[in-house]
Amino acid sequence: MQLQTDSYRNATEIEIMEEVLPFEDADVLELGCGRARWTRTIAENFPVKSVTATEVDKVQHEKNVQINDLPKVQFVYGGAEDIHLDDDSVDIVIMLKSLHHVPVPLMGRALEEIHRVLRPGGLAYISEPVYAGQFNEILRLFNDEKEVRQAAFDTVKEAVSRGDFALKDEIFFQSKSEFGTFAEFEDRILFPSHSDHSIDETLHDQVRLAFEPHLGPDGASFINPHRVDLLQKI
Repeated sequence: MQLQTDSYRNATEIEIMEEVLPFEDADVLELGCGRARWTRTIAENFPVKSVTATEVDKVQHEKNVQINDLPKVQFVYGGAEDIHLDDDSVDIVIMLKSLHHVPVPLMGRALEEIHRVLRPGGLAYISEPVYAGQFNEILRLFNDEKEVRQAAFDTVKEAVSRGDFALKDEIFFQSKSEFGTFAEFEDRILFPSHSDHSIDETLHDQVRLAFEPHLGPDGASFINPHRVDLLQKI
C-alpha cells in the first residue's frame, strides 16, 4: 500500500464507485454523509436495497432527517467508531473523505466496527484526499490535515496487516472541485457546522487572498488527488 502516487486517473468519485462496488440489491452504509450529496446520488442512481447514512455533526444530521424524498435512506446520528447496526448486516460500507475526521485514538475502533457490520466478503470503500495540490495549499492555511490523513492511512494498513481485510484494490484518481464564489467556499469549507477552525480576521484575509487568484468568470476550480482503498472482509 502507498500513500500517494505520481500518476492519477481522471474520474469522479461516483464513476469509481460504480466501477468497483456491487450495488445490485445491496444494503449500504455510508459513514459521515455530510450534506447527503453522495447519499442521494447512490440512492437515486444505483439499484441498492437500502442506504443507512450516518453523520456525527448534529446540526447537519438534523437537516438530513428533514429529507423526505429518499425512501430507501435512513439517516442516523453517530460516528464510525460506534455503529448502531447488527453484526453482518451490510454489504457495502462507504467512507468518503471521512476517516481522517474520526479522532485519531478512535480510528482503529472505526475499522473494527466496519468489519463487524459487514457481511462476510463485504466491501469497504474508503476514499481519502491525498495531501497535495493547490486546494490543499489553501486548506492547510487554516486546517492542516497532514497528520490525520497519515493516521487514517496507517489505520487502514494496520487493519489489512492484522488480517481483518484483504486489500482488493487501491485506486488513485483526481477530480475537480468547484466554487462559484469565495462565499460558497466559506460556507462549505471555511465555516462548516461540524468544525471550528478559529479563524480570526487576519487568517480570513490570508485565506481569501490565496483563494482569489483561482477565481474566474465561472468561479474557482481545483484538481484534487484522491486515494481509494477497497477492502474486503475476511
